[in-house]
Amino acid sequence: MNESVDPKLLRRAACASFIGNFVEWFDYASYGYLATIIAVVFFPKTDGTTGLLAAYGVFAISFIVRPIGGIVWGHFGDKVGRRTSLSLSILIMSCSTFVIALLPTYAQVGVFAPVLLLVVRVIQGFSASGEYAGASAFLAEYAPAKRRGFYTSIVPASTAAGLLFGSILIAVLHAALSTEQLHSFGWRLPFLLAAPFGLIGRYIRVKLEDTPRFKALEHDHHVARAPIAELLGKHRMKMLIAFGVTCLNAVAFYLVLSYMPTYLSTELGMDETASFIAATISLTAYIGLVFVMGALSDRIGRKSMLIGASILFAVLTVPLFKGLAGASFMMIVAIQIAFGALLTMNDGTLPCFLSEIFPTRVRYSGFAFCFNAANALFGGTAPLVATWLIGATGNKLAPAWYLVGAAGVALIAMIFSRETSQAPLADE
Repeated sequence: MNESVDPKLLRRAACASFIGNFVEWFDYASYGYLATIIAVVFFPKTDGTTGLLAAYGVFAISFIVRPIGGIVWGHFGDKVGRRTSLSLSILIMSCSTFVIALLPTYAQVGVFAPVLLLVVRVIQGFSASGEYAGASAFLAEYAPAKRRGFYTSIVPASTAAGLLFGSILIAVLHAALSTEQLHSFGWRLPFLLAAPFGLIGRYIRVKLEDTPRFKALEHDHHVARAPIAELLGKHRMKMLIAFGVTCLNAVAFYLVLSYMPTYLSTELGMDETASFIAATISLTAYIGLVFVMGALSDRIGRKSMLIGASILFAVLTVPLFKGLAGASFMMIVAIQIAFGALLTMNDGTLPCFLSEIFPTRVRYSGFAFCFNAANALFGGTAPLVATWLIGATGNKLAPAWYLVGAAGVALIAMIFSRETSQAPLADE
């Protein structure tokens, strides 16, 4: 079925999937990279560490709603269609992100400022919970069977592109503006860009048709009535595997690509501009490598790639973290690129694996719920847990051991999985 898709239509589907994730992760990058400033703007009555914990706490709380959002968007996507769900989610996401730029500060309205920030972040978390899963399922159902891994790797690539653009923009802001200007108005600028980005993404999506597989399912009246109930009734083992393997993605992604600049500047004393430049270089390498890993998963299989990523993270994470202390700028960049390469083995493969493990009837729901549940528990909380672990233990390697634990969970999950790359996408 997928082999006959018009190449122009496939390119448009890829573009639509790319821009939605780009908008979502540009927002998360902006918040994560501006965490130290947001801590001062919204939590000025605390010391530096407590304020940073509070800022990351708001970051983490927005993830609590994501499993609920995964159920809602998954239900909508499996019942009404992938395109409709994705078109609506990007609209809500871009609007709520834009609102952050307009929020009053603590100095203006007191305690209402962090409360409003929390409310908007919860709305963002809800809208974002359907994006990654929906875009991955959308591309997996459009792509040729022998290139599903490559095409679905567009989703993590777009995620990294959002982080990259965020990193570049924040680095420019740090270089161009004074500390007073950043605290006054500079922190608002990245969030203002969400409105035009989101409108462009929505326009592209509403011009697309839904996937051939979903349309065939709809035509045959085989659409699931209650996707989450069907998942819990027939696919519990698949859900456990999906949740387990996503734990590594959740912890590694946020520690390596979002938290790392803050770790370098706050814990290791690196200049903030230099830490953002290092993140920019490593993210650029990540984007290129994630396509390579996606294509490689088409050749050697999803299971081999995901098990390999788990083992390498378990073995190399602590030595790489140790290497950061006292390292030169070039060595720090090399270590971050090494981390990025490990991460792409997981990230370049995971979207396709999670799309293949569930049948078409519940693909969106299964992917969205498991992916968002793991990210709610271990992803959004990763910067908060890392900061807390360092403060509680006094050990700057604590985040590394946390990542090793996540790799162990993923490895166990994949041992119980089956290879999915050689089989056609299941509908039932």
